[in-house]
Amino acid sequence: MSHSIYLEILESETIFAEREIVDLPMKDLVPKMLTRRRLTRAAKIVIYLSDKVGFKQGRIVYGSSFGELYATANILESISQEETISPTHFQNSVYNTAISYLSMLHENEEEIMTISSGDDTAENILKMGAIKALDGDTLLLIATETLNIEGIEKVNKCAAYLECGIALKVRISKEKETMDDTITESDTKIPISLRRLYTIAKNCQDNKINIIKVVL
Repeated sequence: MSHSIYLEILESETIFAEREIVDLPMKDLVPKMLTRRRLTRAAKIVIYLSDKVGFKQGRIVYGSSFGELYATANILESISQEETISPTHFQNSVYNTAISYLSMLHENEEEIMTISSGDDTAENILKMGAIKALDGDTLLLIATETLNIEGIEKVNKCAAYLECGIALKVRISKEKETMDDTITESDTKIPISLRRLYTIAKNCQDNKINIIKVVL
């Protein structure tokens, strides 16, 4: 038997680019130069989005289907060329890299969950977020894909935007849904793994209570 949970979207933000997102204000958001130099593309997007939705402390659900693809690709290239693997790429190759940099930046010691479920990543972020929101906390649901690596055009057949990020600040609601989050044709340029989150963020309206239904 399915069960429905209703989430109110308090804040939402998206960012995306066909190749690479540029002009992010990292000097303002991350004052320490050494830390800035270590950030991955996904980490920069996560830090930017969390600032835009005003979230620094609290529980987070983060997701990415492909994770830190740039670091992983560089590790594989080093292996194929029988070269020494970069310690920085090795450190940055795990799925929770981006969200870990965010938690360290804000000294956030709350629970952080990382989800990678292929095309179902956005759906499972919502389900996890809905369950975690039952205790009344405000949560950050955030997801990225950073696919802009050498040769990606040979395998990419479904996404027009290679770098994307979506953030939703949410809490539980006792009211029924007030908005439609059905994916439309215009949303298909976003990687499949992020589309439902993107649709929700796109459809949120200012000066209105935005509530979605999450079916478990």
